[in-house]
Amino acid sequence: MITNGVQLITYADRFGGTLESCADTITRVFGDAVTGIHFLPFFTPYDGADAGFDPVDHTTPDPRLGTWDDLSEISRTFSTCVDVIVNHVSADSDAFRDFVEHGDSSPSSELFLTFDKVFPSGATEADLLAIYRPRPGLPFTTVSIAGAKRLVWTTFTSQQIDIDVESRTGWDYLLRILDLLARSGVGLIRLDAAGYAIKRAGTSSFMIPETFEFIDRFTAEAHRRGLEVLVEIHSHYRTQIDIASRVDRVYDFALPPLLLHTLYTGDLRPLLQWIRVRPTNCVTVLDTHDGIGVIDVGPDRTRSDGEGLLDADELDALVATIHERTGGQSTEATGAAASNLDLYQVNSTYYDALGRDDARYLAARALQFFLPGVPQVYYVGALAGENDMELLHRTGVGRDINRHAYRQAEIDDAVRRPVVASLTALMRLRSRHPAFGGDFSWSAGDDSLILEWLAGDHRAWLDFAPGTGTAVIGWTDRDDHGGPVEREAPVAELGTEAPGAG
Repeated sequence: MITNGVQLITYADRFGGTLESCADTITRVFGDAVTGIHFLPFFTPYDGADAGFDPVDHTTPDPRLGTWDDLSEISRTFSTCVDVIVNHVSADSDAFRDFVEHGDSSPSSELFLTFDKVFPSGATEADLLAIYRPRPGLPFTTVSIAGAKRLVWTTFTSQQIDIDVESRTGWDYLLRILDLLARSGVGLIRLDAAGYAIKRAGTSSFMIPETFEFIDRFTAEAHRRGLEVLVEIHSHYRTQIDIASRVDRVYDFALPPLLLHTLYTGDLRPLLQWIRVRPTNCVTVLDTHDGIGVIDVGPDRTRSDGEGLLDADELDALVATIHERTGGQSTEATGAAASNLDLYQVNSTYYDALGRDDARYLAARALQFFLPGVPQVYYVGALAGENDMELLHRTGVGRDINRHAYRQAEIDDAVRRPVVASLTALMRLRSRHPAFGGDFSWSAGDDSLILEWLAGDHRAWLDFAPGTGTAVIGWTDRDDHGGPVEREAPVAELGTEAPGAG
């Protein structure tokens, strides 16, 4: 099962090279500061058109990265999280190639979603314009199937073919993946792109009532196999609250942009509004393999309760400030400037989005760790990584700006930086201090936000000053004679010495 400590979310090939060496690197670099690993897709192939999110074979690890046995061994030491890509497979998969060759006579024909399955009587202009897609244009690709041109559903890219999860073949395919993950000791699965899995004529085909039914059904199957479920949805913040009541975990995607807004402006109001209503069964992140989401805090005019945590002007100012703090690097990587991008995300490392300001970056991490939820730290963020402009320019893929492949020497250099040493100490406090297994409380004034955890005589607290963007943390410890003592330090001055464990 998932633990309450810090998880590192990473590509195995970009932080160690293989599943085994990645886990070894995490142990060597972070020690007991990290208790879990979320391995981004390591299936065959891990280096396809969308960095593993377009699996040719979701049931087989890429042999260049390892085996199911490797994952089982790692799961003995770390709580592990693995993606289940429920919406699509690669156009290069054997199943789709067979469908292309044999059409409806293929055993795989039921697996794939075509235009006519959703619109058997055709579609009106209004039907097509109602479809929600995170990229420009309609979600269809023309493919010659058994010699005849047909439209296949491709929500993301033409290389990612949507599957019919409501078909017997599609459902059995997903259950086979669950069986393999359960046998490998995985504790948590992330449903990738689950919001797009169900399509219905005349609707947006995104987070419709039938989508919730699918998530409920899939979650029940995961629970039968001892797996917890994390749902990944970028949407209006009230949608996240709705989902949270139905699954084990949901991402707190509102937190990253709200913290940036607070650290840019000193304005606590939107963050406090979110703290009052946010679900506590969440996974907290500041950065992931994708960009910094903005749709999660903006208004949604399709909802009667669609007012955003930030209004339209505040959202525009947030995006403009990210571009300014990165010196224009995020502008190059975002929207129409680069390919294969979501319209609702800004691409940059979180460290660069804060202008490489160590104190503000560590304050943001402290707030992430002190809010309820299981904290995940992206591997680039764990090393306070900077935008990889060389990779961006080489691939033209905007999200690659935050997907650096680290050599061991680079990792060793990074951990010697004071900001990384302080972040590691903060991660260790969050993973080890018993107070975080207790009760949470918070209070706020005009110029401060205080977050506190209490479990018996164990206490940990955070005092955040939005005006200066700085944070001080305190924690209970033991003195040289074993007696209780309280310690306190600015987050930016934690250094290499980890705070005590209570």
